[in-house]
Amino acid sequence: MSDPSELRRDILERVRAFHAARPVRPFRPGEDWVRYAGRHYDEAELVHLVDASLDFWLTAGRYAEEFESGLAEFLGVDNVLLVNSGSSANLVALSTLTSPRLKDRRIQPGDEVITVAAGFPTTVNPILQNGAVPVFVDVELGAYVPTVDRIEAALSARTKAVMIAHTMGVPFPVAEVRALCDQRGLWLIEDNCDALGSRYDGRLTATFGDLATFSFYPAHHITMGEGGAVATGDEDLARIARSFRDWGRDCYCAAGENNTCGKRFGQQFGTLPHGYDHKYVYSHIGYNLKVTDMQAAVGVAQLRKVPAFLEARRRNHAALHAGLERHAAHFILHRAPPKADPAWFGYVLTVRPEAPFARSDIVQALEAARIETRNLFCGNLLRHPAYAGIPHRVAGSLAHSDHVTTHTFFIGVYPGLTNAMIRHVIDTFDRFVGERAAA
Repeated sequence: MSDPSELRRDILERVRAFHAARPVRPFRPGEDWVRYAGRHYDEAELVHLVDASLDFWLTAGRYAEEFESGLAEFLGVDNVLLVNSGSSANLVALSTLTSPRLKDRRIQPGDEVITVAAGFPTTVNPILQNGAVPVFVDVELGAYVPTVDRIEAALSARTKAVMIAHTMGVPFPVAEVRALCDQRGLWLIEDNCDALGSRYDGRLTATFGDLATFSFYPAHHITMGEGGAVATGDEDLARIARSFRDWGRDCYCAAGENNTCGKRFGQQFGTLPHGYDHKYVYSHIGYNLKVTDMQAAVGVAQLRKVPAFLEARRRNHAALHAGLERHAAHFILHRAPPKADPAWFGYVLTVRPEAPFARSDIVQALEAARIETRNLFCGNLLRHPAYAGIPHRVAGSLAHSDHVTTHTFFIGVYPGLTNAMIRHVIDTFDRFVGERAAA
């Protein structure tokens, strides 16, 4: 009988050979798509995926543990919890702050959480799902994040937290918001789903908040297909977050482990019989939001490539900016605010009102040239059918969010772009703007 370890090595070598045998053809402008985002991988991800499948460990296992510790080390935080999506990460993070264990600091129904209108729905949805009230502030055009002044002006006696995304990789003024939250006794959640590797004042985003979230959907900085994470430096919050992720159970044993606390049958919980099995005691109304080890295996390979991915995103963004600067009379170009060093998610453009064309015109021209575009998420979220009639408060004007709804879109900067693709994008802008300006 063959040695299983030798068979495994042979299988993985064949996986490498399979990847190496894939045909690679040069980019054909106008025929091949320039994607706005996408998975970027090589044989390492395939090898990890097959290796995990051979274990047939169908829930989180050794690769999940390796990813959590690896991302925690990258961030310099103590706790990272893998979940099955960035949306679930946001749900876990906000739900964590509703725990009775937080006593009078817990978020309860009717309490307010400050956020932005021009963001992604699942930054806001957990606020609503937990019975809290989102308070919407506007963003600045060009950077698409709010100022600390807008956030401070939105505070009320009911405010308990701030939950805002670093939109498209651009950090909001998170150090100043952190200081404001500390001054007012508020929680801060950083939605870092678009911003793995971004820095503010030299410090990584996702390290300022009480909690931070990540997405590993294929469009994001790294991917495991579907997946996300919650990060925190607070051990108590990590324990609560893990409970919400793991059905709401009080037990914190890893999969396949028992009696980590040494008191599995020796505690009293509520009105349950003394010594009730701790593995089946529920302290929160939670969910099952874990990942599989096969997903985590892909993430482990991706995590090792973060520095190269970040460099490519910054390089591609800079190349697009250099090529599009000559059209600044027609577009508000993407920019970083002071102190912000983004790990760009995309290149955002807003068509100026005086331009001789509308967003729909340039977007259709780009798509016709097989260049993918996307709107900046939902624009003003309150204008969408799902959010008609939700409990909320608006602090100040949402004029910029409305402007984003009508005039803003983005194109890709992800590592899969080549110089030829970027040249095609810039050439398409040049032709379109030239034709419209001459008309």
